[in-house]
Amino acid sequence: MKQLISHLLGFCCLVCFTVTQCFTSDVDKCRNLSTCPPFATCENIPGGYQCTCNQGFASSSGEEHFTDPAVKCVVDRCQDSSTCPAFAKCENVPGGYHCTCKRGFASSSGEQNFTDPTVKCVVDNCRNLSTCPAFATCENVPGGYHCTCNQGFASSSWKKYFTDATVKCVVDRCQDSSTCPAFAKCENVPGGFHCTCKRGFASTSGEQNFTDPTVKCVVDRCQDSSTCPAFAKCENVPGGFHCTCKRGFASTSGEQNFTDPTVKCVVDRCQNLSTCPASATCENVPGGYHCTCKRGFASSSGEQTFTDPTVKCVVDRCQNLSTCPAFAMCENVPGGYRCTCNQGFTSSSGEEHFTDATVKCVKNLFRCQPRILQGDDFKSQCGNMTQHGNQKSNRFCTILNETSKTLESACGNGNQSESLKEVFTSLDSLFNATAQQSTWSKEEVAWAATAFLQRAELAALEAAWNSSENEPQTITAETMTIVAQRVTDNCSRAGKMIELNAENEMMSIDCTTVVGASEPGSGVVAFISYATLESILNNNFIDQQNLRGNDKLDSTTLNSKVVSGTIGKPGPLSKPFYFTLEHKQRKEMEDKIICVFWNFTGTWSTEGCRLLHANSTHTTCTCNHLSSFAILMASHASKESYPLTIITYVGLTLSLLCLFLAILTFLLCRSIRNVSTSLHLQLCLCLFLADLLFLTAVKSVTNEVACAVIAGLLHYLFLACFSWMFLEGLHLFLTVRNLKVVNYTSAGQFKKRFMYPFGYGFPALVVAISAAVNHKGYGTSEHCWLTIEGGFIWSFLGPVCLIIVMNLTFFITTLWILRDKISSLNADVSTLKNTRLLTFKAIAQLFILGCTWSLGLLQTKAAAMVMAYLFTIINSLQGAFIFLVHCLLNQQVREEYKRWIRRIEKSRTKSQTSRLSMSAMPMTTGTECEKSS
Repeated sequence: MKQLISHLLGFCCLVCFTVTQCFTSDVDKCRNLSTCPPFATCENIPGGYQCTCNQGFASSSGEEHFTDPAVKCVVDRCQDSSTCPAFAKCENVPGGYHCTCKRGFASSSGEQNFTDPTVKCVVDNCRNLSTCPAFATCENVPGGYHCTCNQGFASSSWKKYFTDATVKCVVDRCQDSSTCPAFAKCENVPGGFHCTCKRGFASTSGEQNFTDPTVKCVVDRCQDSSTCPAFAKCENVPGGFHCTCKRGFASTSGEQNFTDPTVKCVVDRCQNLSTCPASATCENVPGGYHCTCKRGFASSSGEQTFTDPTVKCVVDRCQNLSTCPAFAMCENVPGGYRCTCNQGFTSSSGEEHFTDATVKCVKNLFRCQPRILQGDDFKSQCGNMTQHGNQKSNRFCTILNETSKTLESACGNGNQSESLKEVFTSLDSLFNATAQQSTWSKEEVAWAATAFLQRAELAALEAAWNSSENEPQTITAETMTIVAQRVTDNCSRAGKMIELNAENEMMSIDCTTVVGASEPGSGVVAFISYATLESILNNNFIDQQNLRGNDKLDSTTLNSKVVSGTIGKPGPLSKPFYFTLEHKQRKEMEDKIICVFWNFTGTWSTEGCRLLHANSTHTTCTCNHLSSFAILMASHASKESYPLTIITYVGLTLSLLCLFLAILTFLLCRSIRNVSTSLHLQLCLCLFLADLLFLTAVKSVTNEVACAVIAGLLHYLFLACFSWMFLEGLHLFLTVRNLKVVNYTSAGQFKKRFMYPFGYGFPALVVAISAAVNHKGYGTSEHCWLTIEGGFIWSFLGPVCLIIVMNLTFFITTLWILRDKISSLNADVSTLKNTRLLTFKAIAQLFILGCTWSLGLLQTKAAAMVMAYLFTIINSLQGAFIFLVHCLLNQQVREEYKRWIRRIEKSRTKSQTSRLSMSAMPMTTGTECEKSS
């Protein structure tokens, strides 16, 4: 029995061992040699197995243990300590390995993980908080580090990235959009920032980069290739631009820089060295060129400037100071030279001109010119006045005689200070006598003024001789201000200009011109500004025959003080001089400026003078001779016509009445209330206020601020009228389009919350922008309206033209849709008929309101009067037309008017009946009382 049990137990153990062996063979993955890749060890673990790369190898996935059959065991690069540089740790990653610098170090390449064997781990500069300044971020980069200023800050070195320890992060001025003006871009630069105008614009200061907050960016005139002529380059300068001829060319005006569109660039004759002879310099002048002999030489023709190719430059005998005696002036003449004694001296030989070396110049008793003081003209004029028995003329001749004697005394030797005071007192008396000329003839006034001007110049010259050397002396009398200067330094530098200022007027003359007029190395110059002489030498002395070409205008007026300039020598000057005068009345863009001088024949003339530059307040002229000068202004603005004024006042009054009735109709007539009438109402309100303001305040120019406010309100109200017209056109277009798509509900979506912001907001936006760009454009010297200077009027005409074009587009599209609709539907459909009628009324309204400004744009000189009458008539009757079209021609309104009239008549009848009843009641009551008694 025991043996049987032993066998059974043995059999059971054998079965269990066999089963165990079979089970184990099914789950032992590591028995299969391909379970793990080469160079890997397989290990059974609960629930499966895992592979581990052998020593010296690493998995391609970077994992220590893996089961993925795609993973391989590759050579472990990190086993070699030289794989990564010092201060770096190596890490196996999928596909290889990478190095990472330890804490406190950064890679020289700036990368966090790297495999490049040339990269090193260097000290991490950004770890130190003081590496970069405040408001900056530190960043490690290849080769070191750099700092970057945070948002809202910029580096003081203007660079985005920097390592300089002295650089700070300052507030970024360019972050504020208002730092630079419109059409400019802001850029941070070392020490701050600068603004640069965008392409197509230039700064008003002429600078490319600027920081001045008052500088604006305006349209770049030089962007237009037609601004300057051919062979010229354009340059923006403060206040505008100028053109400069390119190398090899010269301007036809002789100026180096010019803006006149008529000036051209022609071939520069002076570029050819053979144009002028040896020892001469070539100079381009208006219309050509001229040659001038160099210092030490004179032309063989005796001319200072010449173009004759046969003329040569010979040695200048006058360069030698000993050629002529003391107090004499040397002058080169054809074939040699000649000497002439200075003013106040005469030659010992009695000759005016001489070459004899033995002749001397001796002192003359009168340094002034006695022939002017007591000449034949004086005797003849005063003799004629005396014969005619004119007491005022006799008094003038007496004062003139006394002034001449006093001036002769001042021109003599000795101390002249007291005599000069007497001269100026006599000149004041002479001026007052000239001013009291109400009974004199024009010729007498002209002669008296000429005599006064001559004596004033002589007194000014004597004051110049007595003034301190090289310093201007100012003498103020009752009727004039004299600035005189004596030059004795022989013009210390080349191109020296002498500038004299008297009462906001200025004279500028070349020093050599002054010195050449007197003894060598010295000379005198005087500049006089007369207080009120322009009121005497007024428009009566403007002779159109003495005005050249285009200067012959219908209406001219004297627009400056009268000034005089003298150097004591008559005749043309070697170089032109310049004078700048202040306007008595502000110049408008359409006005023309003419530079004139007082001709001793008794009229204003332009000969030898031309305009250089003029703005609204000052004018600069140049002349080739000295005399008395002034500025004429010719206004092209047509004077207001009395019939036009009557038409304006009558028409605007009628329009205001009609607009008032239309406003009452749209407010009170409930039967016609809809979106269209709301638009008509706002248009009438704006036009009523605009016409009322225009009628009452457009000429209130006495206060500049009030005038500017009135002009701004008119600008706003007239623009509002066109804004509501645009909304009418848009509403009609949407209404007709909805008819086409059979969608009548969309027309009601023209909400008032969109109407009012646009109708009143758009013109407000335009006026605000216009006032910000040019607030001085509101108000002129004659009317409280927009100035046309600088094209500012287009701030009104531009939006108006745009609205007219858009409305015409709407109306043409509307008519086209209506034409199709009429052909496909019954023309008696009320909606279609009303829409069509409303469209034609709106088109007519646009024509009437827009026609006025179109006529203003289309005016020409030939048809100016016709256009003026059309403009005035149509503009003044706009309100009457709106009342006619939208009220009287509207059947619903007419029916409402009839009902109102019936109610008024009915109420009047009732009131009359009630009055009759009331008057009858006492009689009835009395009778009843009698009966009862």
